[in-house]
Amino acid sequence: MFDAEFVVAIGFALFIWLMIRFGAHKKVASALDDRSSRIEAELAEAARLRAEAEALLASYERRRGEVEAEAEAIVAQAHEEASRIAEEARARMMEFIQRRTKQAEDKIALAEAQAAADVRAAAAEAAVKAAEAILRGEARGEFGNELIARGIADLKSGFGQKAA
Repeated sequence: MFDAEFVVAIGFALFIWLMIRFGAHKKVASALDDRSSRIEAELAEAARLRAEAEALLASYERRRGEVEAEAEAIVAQAHEEASRIAEEARARMMEFIQRRTKQAEDKIALAEAQAAADVRAAAAEAAVKAAEAILRGEARGEFGNELIARGIADLKSGFGQKAA
C-alpha cells in the first residue's frame, strides 16, 4: 500500500501545503518582483549611461571635426605664408641680381670709356711723336722749329677742344 511513489507524492503535497501555509509563494513572488525591479533599474541606468556615452561621443566627434577644420586652416595659412615668403625672396633676389648686373654694366662702361680715353691719349701722343720725328727730319733750321712748334700747338689745342 505505501510504496515509494506514494510516499514521495504525499511528501510533495505536504511540502506544497506548508509552502502555501507559511506564504512562501508570496515571498518567492516578492523576491522575483524585487529582482525584476532591480534588473529594470539596472537596464534604465544602462540606457542612461548609453545615452550619456552617445552624447559624449557626438560631442567628441564634433570637437574632432572642429579641430580638423582648424588644423586644415592652419596648414592652408602656412602654405599661403610660405608661398608669400618665397615670392618675396624671389622678388628680392631678382632685384639684387638686377642691381648687381647694373653695377657690373656701369663698371664695364666706365672701364671701356677709360680704355678708349687711354687709347686716344696714347694714339695722340704717338702721332705727336711721329709727326715731330718726321718734321724734324724734313724741316731743319728756323723754319723747321717754327713749323714743329705750330703743329704741336695745333694738336694740343685740337685735343683740348674734343675733350671739352
